[in-house]
Amino acid sequence: MIIYRQATFDDAEHIHKLCNYYASIGLMLPRSRNSIYENLRDYIVAVEDDKVLGCGALHFVWDRLAEIRSLAIDADHKKKGIGKNIVELLEKEGIERGVKMFFTLTYQPGFFIKCGYTETAKESLPQKVWKECVHCPQYPYCNEIAFIKKTPDYVPHDNFV
Repeated sequence: MIIYRQATFDDAEHIHKLCNYYASIGLMLPRSRNSIYENLRDYIVAVEDDKVLGCGALHFVWDRLAEIRSLAIDADHKKKGIGKNIVELLEKEGIERGVKMFFTLTYQPGFFIKCGYTETAKESLPQKVWKECVHCPQYPYCNEIAFIKKTPDYVPHDNFV
């Protein structure tokens, strides 16, 4: 049985391995160990028999805005609903904390469309979103696709979507 829970220090190396496997084949951006440890509270993991099958993170960016990031599923366990479950759990946590809009930057648009996200222009997101971009190996030539998902009670901010 798959259990979904908050990540612990024991999970950090597994998260690093999962994320960087997909980064090595160009499907997501790499994550340093340092970044994973510093943001460990953001992560949830899917675990079965003490093996981490997947991970994802909810990163708060600005007023009622959060990013779904570092979503990675073990290659042998893809297409089993683990990624969708992780996204739903991250959204649930975000809504409980007051998030009204989620976004993601991805190379996997089809998955996020299935999760109810809508493509948007990256430029429509607030500048706070880009604070980490200067550390990215793709900067300044980002080719990720931006997607958003708003809660039913979302009220637009003056500066973005």
